[in-house]
Amino acid sequence: MKEIFLAKEGEIALKGLNKKTFENVLMKNIRYALSEYEGVNVHRAQSVIYIQVADESRYNAAYDRLTKVFGINALCRAALCEKDFDVIKTAAVDYIRGKTAGVRTFKVEAKRADKKFPLDSPAISRELGGYILEQIPHLSVDVHKPDLTVNIEIREEHCYIHTGNVQAAGGLPVGTSGYALGLLSGGIDSPVALYMIAKRGVKTATVHFEAPPYTSERAKLKVISLAQKIAAYNGGMRFFCVPFTEIQEKLRDGLSAVGEDGYFTIIMRRLMLSIAERIAEKEGFDALITGESIGQVASQTMGALTCTNVCEIPVFRPLIGMDKSEIVKISERIDTFETSSLPYEDCCTVFTPKHPRTHPKRDIAEKLQADINFGEMIEAAVKNTEIIHIKAES
Repeated sequence: MKEIFLAKEGEIALKGLNKKTFENVLMKNIRYALSEYEGVNVHRAQSVIYIQVADESRYNAAYDRLTKVFGINALCRAALCEKDFDVIKTAAVDYIRGKTAGVRTFKVEAKRADKKFPLDSPAISRELGGYILEQIPHLSVDVHKPDLTVNIEIREEHCYIHTGNVQAAGGLPVGTSGYALGLLSGGIDSPVALYMIAKRGVKTATVHFEAPPYTSERAKLKVISLAQKIAAYNGGMRFFCVPFTEIQEKLRDGLSAVGEDGYFTIIMRRLMLSIAERIAEKEGFDALITGESIGQVASQTMGALTCTNVCEIPVFRPLIGMDKSEIVKISERIDTFETSSLPYEDCCTVFTPKHPRTHPKRDIAEKLQADINFGEMIEAAVKNTEIIHIKAES
């Protein structure tokens, strides 16, 4: 029996005259997500996107990838058959027979989008329900809380039989809301921030700061792995790796000399954002993304966030009002939590002061940074940034 994926739109349906533009981007993203599979066919009709994959042995893998494509609100696997009721009856029984283990009750829900079909929706449900009872006698009908719902969709070209949708990624198709560069550390928060912004249709890239020998190659590979997991939702991305060792050493020594070690993390964040902004301007990104949440650590108090507000381009902080348990829950759902929890150091924890300032003063941070003078080092860091092209984990 021929099987097909039905991708249902969500928020795209509200886009009015721009709806077609969003749908075209979504179909492009679907084709990219399945680009390594042969015989992929994607087309749209009646606010549903139909996706076929020639190699049936790869259906499960394709299905998993499609659940991560932003813009798809619901997804199902469906049997495709002719719009002939006798054919539909036989196909429906064949399709659900292997799904009835442990099932005692069912109901049929019919949707007749093609009004030329001779039976209306109630008649389809009634007649097909009776036929299923004859062919699978251990089942009984329960229209309120069935164990199994058999869905029949009579559409323009074919009939589609399935047993319900699963919730997919939702949001807007990536690439419909601009471009942003996200600061990606090895922690739990920043991958979630990238995911949440991508869900709003923003095409993202990542910038990571490494400080060898204080940070190891394993730490870098950990962050690349996180980027690969986000790329499953984002459709691939660029990974900018900034050499940060000399800047951190100079900052450490300069602050130690004047007894202001508590400003280390604040000024480090200012420098990171300044470098990220230069890369964003050079590469054509519209905004930056960070994983900051108010009060979570010393560098994320209201005063600290004010001190690190150094950019002219927008800085999006999608986690700003979330607590840690909410962030962890999302990280577990998108499969970044376990990788983020690996015990490899990152440059954000290198030289962390024993007593960081929780109520820093902006004018003091600006003066300390100016006195040490990082101008040439910032330009050198941008110039020597490594660019890696990231694809989703296969």
